[in-house]
Order: sequence, then C-alpha cells, then structure tokens
Amino acid sequence: MKKKIKFISVTFISVIIVLTAVFFVFVNTDRYHKDETAIVAAVSDNTVTVTETDGKMIFLPQNPKYGLIFYPGGKVEYSSYSPLMHSLAAQNVLCIVTSMPFDLAVFNQNAADGIQENYPSVSHWYIGGHSLGGVMASSYAANHTDTFEGLILLASYSSVDISSSGLNVISIYGSNDGVLNMEKYNESISLLPASKKELIIHGGCHAYFGSYGSQKGDGEPTITPAEQVRQTTEFILKNIIN
Repeated sequence: MKKKIKFISVTFISVIIVLTAVFFVFVNTDRYHKDETAIVAAVSDNTVTVTETDGKMIFLPQNPKYGLIFYPGGKVEYSSYSPLMHSLAAQNVLCIVTSMPFDLAVFNQNAADGIQENYPSVSHWYIGGHSLGGVMASSYAANHTDTFEGLILLASYSSVDISSSGLNVISIYGSNDGVLNMEKYNESISLLPASKKELIIHGGCHAYFGSYGSQKGDGEPTITPAEQVRQTTEFILKNIIN
C-alpha cells in the first residue's frame, strides 16, 4: 500500500513539474518587445506627459476629455503601444496601458479596476485592446457597462454578447492581418451592437497596432506602421468625440 501511495505521489509531482515546464516554455516563446519607435514615443513632450508606474503606462494630455484603458495583445510588451497611445493623447484622450502577467491579458482581466477613480475630471471612458487584449477587454466591458461609453477592438473580437449593452463599439483591423482569426471575428459580429463602427485598414497588418516588429504568422503589410497608427487614431477620434 505504501509503495502504491509513493508511486502515485511521485507520478503526481512529475506531472506537475512537466506541466509547469511546458507552461514556462509557452509563455516565454515568441515574446514581442518594444522597438525603437515605441521607446521614442514613450517620452513626454509639450502636449503629453508620459509616466510609468504600478505596471501602467500613462499618456496624460493637458486637458483630457476622454479616457481609454488599453489591454495589450498576447505576449506583447505593453509599452509597445506607445506610438498609438501618444497619438491619441495628443488629441486630448487620456490613455492608460496596463501590463499583464506574462504579457497575457487572460491572467488579469480586471486590470482596469480602480483606474477611473484616479481621474474624476474625465467623464467619457472607453476600454479596448489589441488581439487577446481586446477579447479580455470585451469581457470586462460587459460587466461594467455603467462606467464605460464604449469598447475599442483592434484586430480582435468580443467573447461575450454585448449586443444590447448600449456600448459604442469600434472595431479596426488590417486587410493583410494573418493572425486574427477571421472565422471567430465574423461569428462574433452578432455579439456586438448593430451600431458598431468598423474600419478595415487597406494594407494593414496585425502587428502594426503596436510597435514591436513583425509577428509570427502575420501577413505582409503594404503600408508603414506610422500610417496604420494614423488611420487608427483618426477613426477612433471620429467615433468617440460627441
């Protein structure tokens, strides 16, 4: 009996060790880090003050009228979104990018908790994300429709039914995106409000919403990262400003 118990214990421990090893191999494979463009965009200027604190990057304009809490894509360093966030902040949108455990938003869907209370002067709030970050942001938004005006999905889709939520949903993806699961994207359209706004950026790709180089499996873009950021910024502003 003792031998049997010992065998089961050893087997159980071995399985845990193997699973742990597999997990750490997974989370440390195909990681994406900020590039030089993102580093430059993370610097304050005359219109936007950039700070990094408590696992968040904050892009604070002088007179913010709108706020955006943003969840990064899977395995993407959160500071990689500095160019887009700085671009939006220059137009008076307070942008806050949250870091995630192992750069995976699935491990902290509630990263937005408590952020809005720190900026009482901002009355119009959006939450959004890129890829996996957008999926997690949609789940958070579904449970906090009373505190958010809308949801911004970049190369992403909703995992829950928010069709009757009243949220202003903005969906943007590149025509050359090779990572976004278009089958799931199309299936999820019925989960969104009929009033959703969609932009397909001609020649855009999955990775260019951030600034971290090329991404495994992505399509070949025919526009520059700066152009994709420009079109994304303009479409978001056009559809959130009342």
